[in-house]
Amino acid sequence: MSKILLIIAVGVLLMTSAAGQETLTPGQNYYEENKGIVYNKEFSVNFKLHTNGYSLGVDIGRLQTYYLTRFWTIELGELKHPKEFRQGFDSRSSYTNRIARAFIFGKENTFIPLRVGFGEKRYLSEKAKRRGLAIGMSYAVGGSLGLLKPYYLDIVRYPDVGGGDPLVRSERYSEENAELFLNTSRIYGSSGFAKGLDEISFLPGAHGKFAIHFDWGAFDEFVKALDAGVMVDFYFKDVPIMVQSPRVDNSENVPIFVNLYLNLQLGKRW
Repeated sequence: MSKILLIIAVGVLLMTSAAGQETLTPGQNYYEENKGIVYNKEFSVNFKLHTNGYSLGVDIGRLQTYYLTRFWTIELGELKHPKEFRQGFDSRSSYTNRIARAFIFGKENTFIPLRVGFGEKRYLSEKAKRRGLAIGMSYAVGGSLGLLKPYYLDIVRYPDVGGGDPLVRSERYSEENAELFLNTSRIYGSSGFAKGLDEISFLPGAHGKFAIHFDWGAFDEFVKALDAGVMVDFYFKDVPIMVQSPRVDNSENVPIFVNLYLNLQLGKRW
């Protein structure tokens, strides 16, 4: 008899559990039942500041469950050498009537990584109802294509013979002009970002990142989130950002970059 009662009790529990389970239809409003809205997809724009640079990008995600979102990410920005230091201020010379732009001493190339990757966001607790804060973690890995754009300076040159007025020429670093390129008394200023765009070379690599993820109003239609974490960029050879010379202190170029970062996400779910 006790066995029969036990079987009946287990059956009642199973029926109750099955009745309690509920499939939520995507896109429907469940606020009245305090469950929020279920979404399928997510799109966000990223504004990232890290220890040695910045980037802008987008994430395109698909919500798997309340607690898991998988996404593709793409971003483009600048990765700087720790020893880059901007010198001087933009000013107009009365002698040449040209703008003398601030410059970075000893810089050889501007490095612009293009990162493409796949990642996940996992929430560690129940997602916040309405405008609460949901906390989780975010991670992604992928490939990178580094763009190396030569860095040009306006160099003051004097005629070799015959005297005459000095000339200001836009030049990138080379072994032939090293004496002038690394002589602050002969540097008029930087040549501007556009100079050298037609001379870009490429450097393949990979990247990974991990962050604590904070999402305000995780049930809301609009994405408002912040990541705080660490990112690693790896390339297959030293990235030549700075000139390697005794005149440029602590300018060693490396193939691996480790940075702390903050990433603001704004976007939409549907």
